[in-house]
Amino acid sequence: MCYVYILECADKTLYTGWTVDLDNRIKVHNKGKASKYTRARLPVKLVYVETYDNKIDAQRREWQIKQLTRKEKLRLLAKYKSTIR
Repeated sequence: MCYVYILECADKTLYTGWTVDLDNRIKVHNKGKASKYTRARLPVKLVYVETYDNKIDAQRREWQIKQLTRKEKLRLLAKYKSTIR
């Protein structure tokens, strides 16, 4: 299983990534070891996740999300939050 995720950083910016071990990846981000971008913006919290069967699909979706504007990402997050309640 592969995961595409969005993190909200301490400065309210958004970071998008993919992984095969979501729990560990978030821990590594919060230790300042996963990404140069998030290292300077700790702590981070998980605000969005999608699952995929393979890494190619996950990487493709990560790229698609990274092409979105901040406003579009916030709409995606709002839609996601409304589905998990």
